[in-house]
Amino acid sequence: MSTAVLGLVVMGASVISLEGQTPKVMLAEPPTPLLPELLRGGPDHDAGMGAPSWSGADAPVLVEDGIRRYERGGPQSPVAHGTVSGGTVIVYQFEDATGAAAAYDYLRKSGSTVVRSGVSVVVANLKLYPESAEAVLRTVEVGLPKVGGPKGMSPLLPTYLPGKGLEKGSERYALGPVGYQATGGVLPAEMIGFDKAAEVVTAKYEGKGTLTMLLYPTPQIAGDHGRQIEAEMNREGSGAGTVKLRREGPLVLLTTGAWSGAEAQRLVEGIHLRSEVTWNRAVPPEFHAEIRKTVSLLTSILVFCGLGALAAVILALFLGGGRAAIRVLQGKPAATEPEFLRIDLSGSAARIHTEGSGVEHGG
Repeated sequence: MSTAVLGLVVMGASVISLEGQTPKVMLAEPPTPLLPELLRGGPDHDAGMGAPSWSGADAPVLVEDGIRRYERGGPQSPVAHGTVSGGTVIVYQFEDATGAAAAYDYLRKSGSTVVRSGVSVVVANLKLYPESAEAVLRTVEVGLPKVGGPKGMSPLLPTYLPGKGLEKGSERYALGPVGYQATGGVLPAEMIGFDKAAEVVTAKYEGKGTLTMLLYPTPQIAGDHGRQIEAEMNREGSGAGTVKLRREGPLVLLTTGAWSGAEAQRLVEGIHLRSEVTWNRAVPPEFHAEIRKTVSLLTSILVFCGLGALAAVILALFLGGGRAAIRVLQGKPAATEPEFLRIDLSGSAARIHTEGSGVEHGG
């Protein structure tokens, strides 16, 4: 009987143990589609993470700008014996609006319809009537993911471009050397300092030349690269056209091309940083190193002041306590000084006490 009971207990414990070891199933929801349902049919539909395999030469730029995922599809037009493709629509989603802005300026060279909305860029090549194509793009834009906070903020550097004489569509914003070279930058990419989190925008002005603006995390980094750019312009000489270089804090301005000297000077002197400039990209290690040095210095000063104050308190206690102890050993009160002279200005007679004698002298 006891053996049977023991067997039942062991079996019950085993069942409980097995139940406790049941693996937990974690359900991961797939990301929300970037395209509406009407565009996700057809043989060309594709979606995935990172840069698509069919993006070819665009892939390095998309990766440089921080692509997160993509989806490709297109409308299907009915015909007598089935459907025919009405073109393609591609949506690229990036980590932040800064990367989306850079990719947007790069992808505009494709000749397709390119639209940017927040952290997403839409590239459409539709074989539809204009009204139908616009309706499709509006439908796509409404369903795109909305991102708030710093990641949803558009870059401020392109907003510093003067509008007067600006050649429409010539603005090119870049975050890395591949995109900068692909969009026709005028400077050697390795000189700009993209490894220091630099941002660059270039623009052409009608009948004049090119304006290049570079923004760095700190004025020190801007100064270092500004001197390198100045040396490069001196090396190129007249081949660079009218060169005017000016730095204001972390902003570096450069004109090249067929400017007159007065126009170029007036242009670079008329651009100023505004107080709303923010930095939402990762700053380089040098910037963090300077912060750590400052914090270390302030910490050392506070520790030194604290130790000095503590030493002063200990010294005061030692000297004061030692003196009081000596007085007690001499039979005197620790906190009184009867031998000190006392001046009585009241005008009344006062008794004079002589230490060590019991004689009192009256006035």
